[in-house]
Amino acid sequence: MIFLAVALLSGWASPARAVARTPVEGPADFGVLVMAHGGTPEWDKEVLAAVEPLKSRYKVEVAFGMADPATIQDATAKLEAQGVKRIGVVRLFISGESWLERTEQILGLRAGAPPRPAPTAQSPHAGHGDHHSMDLWRIDTRASFALTTQGLNQAEGMGAILADRARALSRNPGTEDVLILAHGPGDDAENARWIATIDARAEAVRKSQPFRRVEVMTLREDWPDKRPEAERRVRAFLERAKAEGGAAIVLPFRLQGFGPYAEVLQGLEYVSDGHGLLPHKNVTLWIEGQIQGLEPGPFRAPVK
Repeated sequence: MIFLAVALLSGWASPARAVARTPVEGPADFGVLVMAHGGTPEWDKEVLAAVEPLKSRYKVEVAFGMADPATIQDATAKLEAQGVKRIGVVRLFISGESWLERTEQILGLRAGAPPRPAPTAQSPHAGHGDHHSMDLWRIDTRASFALTTQGLNQAEGMGAILADRARALSRNPGTEDVLILAHGPGDDAENARWIATIDARAEAVRKSQPFRRVEVMTLREDWPDKRPEAERRVRAFLERAKAEGGAAIVLPFRLQGFGPYAEVLQGLEYVSDGHGLLPHKNVTLWIEGQIQGLEPGPFRAPVK
């Protein structure tokens, strides 16, 4: 494998520059809960860095996990302790479909989640799960909520990130094939929606340089019956680039990092900087845009 680390351009590498520092603004009863998948310490650190500039404008807490009720409960409680009664929930996921119904159940906006479990002698810390707990229960809260439904794959600003990455990695675009690689879901129809939506973001890459090819694929990482064929197609894309006398550029359409792609692409020649959408100021700007869209409401109270 040829895996080239390329330094990020200083003009867009630091999300901390995205929003000017000012005193906290807006109604005192409004706060923001940012939901993000979570992962390694580096993964979490880059998400927190993207959120940090917004704390001068809003009361913000982050809940890591795949819609984990324990982290959502903790973040909600921290906001309520600051006098927050209306919470805008920014779902920082690639797809707006990811865990939406589950999140509504956890917040009590939709039926389907049981009450918060009480601590027992066998489980003295019930209700305090780990980063990726798949327990399902309804949090305790008196707040009302408004949720985002747009995924990062629908945001035009993410196309600009891909174009920035591709330009930094490119040496001779006329002989380079760009692969934009995403996680992907298990359902075939949803997977097709992922590819179509990310391909719309790929237009920014096509317009940025005269690349030979720009394609979007998903690895379908968590589905053993789908992944082998996805891996075959991904590897074939890179092999073709070399066979035709060119080079391959791999851009992960992930929030952070390169995921399992280095292992999947082992033995193949390609160029990547190993970065997902973070770090980049456009992610911070997207979060703030989502907050501004949520702040007017309408907010929904949990149904008891």
